[in-house]
Amino acid sequence: MREILGRRRRLRFRRKKGPAQLDTALLCAAEWHWPVLPGVGLKAAGGRGDRGRGCACPDPECVVPGAHPFDPGLLAATTDTRMVRWWWTNRPDAPVVLATGGRAPCAVSLPAVAGARALAVLDLFGMRLGPVVATPTRWSLLVAPYSLEQLGELLYAQDSVPSSLRFHGEGGYLVLPPSDTGGGRVRWERAPEPGPAAPWLPRVETVVDALVEASTSAPGGGSRLRY
Repeated sequence: MREILGRRRRLRFRRKKGPAQLDTALLCAAEWHWPVLPGVGLKAAGGRGDRGRGCACPDPECVVPGAHPFDPGLLAATTDTRMVRWWWTNRPDAPVVLATGGRAPCAVSLPAVAGARALAVLDLFGMRLGPVVATPTRWSLLVAPYSLEQLGELLYAQDSVPSSLRFHGEGGYLVLPPSDTGGGRVRWERAPEPGPAAPWLPRVETVVDALVEASTSAPGGGSRLRY
């Protein structure tokens, strides 16, 4: 019965015309036990012709406008639904920031064009993937939590790893859909399965091994993927 109710709730969220950030934050915190906090977001438009795409933080040269924690800081990430409700009631358009690592998912990200190619190749391999977050510039494959030691051993064991791969592990963060940032809208390329159960996640070793194989296994040598 809980799964049926969860499915109905997810469908109802999609029909809402207002911001859905609070719904997503509550789903992550209450149902999936993923710690979240609001991102800094974008400053309000200042007038005609001003699209308001600058970051709301004090740094005029911010390289990830809107897409990072500021106040509160990353250490404030929580699964406390009262805190989550208070944050997004006061800032309903704030991006949803996931604090990666610990018991929460981690992620492996790569440039968007390479990400689209990677998913096509991994599907050909018959590999099962978890949720995939997409922005106009990068795609992030969610993976099971790993430690920095595990990641170091994994990368050391590889002959080569594409330099544009990024790893969002313990002490890091990832912006989740639906969020607006200076880099564009954040969306699900592969959405979590409906229902209250936390999404299934592959191991980081499986994902990295597959990406490395996909990038070096073109017929006659070369790369199937261009990072």
